[in-house]
Amino acid sequence: MLYYFLYQLIFREYGATSESYFFKGLNVIQYVTFRTAMATITALLISLLFGGKVIRKIRSLNVGQEIREELSAEHQAKKGTPTMGGVLIIGAVFVSTLLWARLDSVFLWLALGATLLFGVIGFADDYIKIVKKRSLGLTERQKLAGQLITAVLVWAVLYFVTNYTWNVSIPFIKATAETNPEISISYVGPFIYLVFIIFVLLGSSNAVNLTDGMDGLATSITFVAMSALTALTYVASDRRWAEYLDMTHNPSSAELTVFCGAMVGASLGFLWYNAPPAEVFMGDVGSLAIGGALGTVAILTKQEFLLPFIGGIFIIEAVSVMMQVGFFKFTRRSSGVGKRIFLQAPLHHHFQLAGWKEPKIVFRFLIVAILFALLSLSTLKLR
Repeated sequence: MLYYFLYQLIFREYGATSESYFFKGLNVIQYVTFRTAMATITALLISLLFGGKVIRKIRSLNVGQEIREELSAEHQAKKGTPTMGGVLIIGAVFVSTLLWARLDSVFLWLALGATLLFGVIGFADDYIKIVKKRSLGLTERQKLAGQLITAVLVWAVLYFVTNYTWNVSIPFIKATAETNPEISISYVGPFIYLVFIIFVLLGSSNAVNLTDGMDGLATSITFVAMSALTALTYVASDRRWAEYLDMTHNPSSAELTVFCGAMVGASLGFLWYNAPPAEVFMGDVGSLAIGGALGTVAILTKQEFLLPFIGGIFIIEAVSVMMQVGFFKFTRRSSGVGKRIFLQAPLHHHFQLAGWKEPKIVFRFLIVAILFALLSLSTLKLR
């Protein structure tokens, strides 16, 4: 929005001929790097300035967290902590993105729309937990149905509205064309790609949701993962960098860099209130929205196969749950007694029952998340 006002209207009208440094300085608004930085700062300030008011409003509505009975006494003590703070993250992202991004990008609106829809699913889940006092919220089928519909809508927009190329970018795996240049993409077609989109979006949204179980854990890892994805998105949208680093060039994703920057700022601002001991939880409205945003941006920028590195902790947490459930069902079927691999899943609960204090778990997981993010960025030159 500010792009059109400051650059298109003021600079082009007055700045090009004016001797004023102010008007000429407005030329910087055309650069996506500047607008990404401003979106990050704006989202951070919105989260910091309005976080306290949002928490007080949530508390006045008696919107408190319900804790599952099987969790530890340390978690039971958090019962009643204000939740659904994810609305602050979504609000900060939307406001800052709309302020600083160019609004003529279909990919930008698609990312915003997917984030909002996943957030709505999470909001419904949180609402049921709070109003009906059911700690599990929506049933698994209801939640998966909502996520599936959202994934199909993302695919439908790409299929009917954009000129999206239905290629899968696989780093390091090359195919040789007739002219013998090295390429890193393979055509799979729109309908096979639909299955791929469903897998990525459902996997990323649920992975973040499972990670959100300790004060500051999901928020801090989101900050790290989104920071890496911001860099990758910018590189993919710039022809010079994309060609130099052997990436799929996607100019349509340029404004997604602003969106990612806004998510970085919003998560960092929310961490101010979510750091141990948390004053507010993001709830499913935040975790599902963040996971949906991660997956959508990865799809739009052809970074799907880097997503396990970008959000490595999210993947590990999700895999730990699948391993636990799968092994329990297998052993119960074969021996009549279900056995467990971990003391409790997701993995952060295993370490908690093993005697680690919550802040230590959060900081150690954060260190590993930073290593994963650096690994994802290092692939830029390893290609």
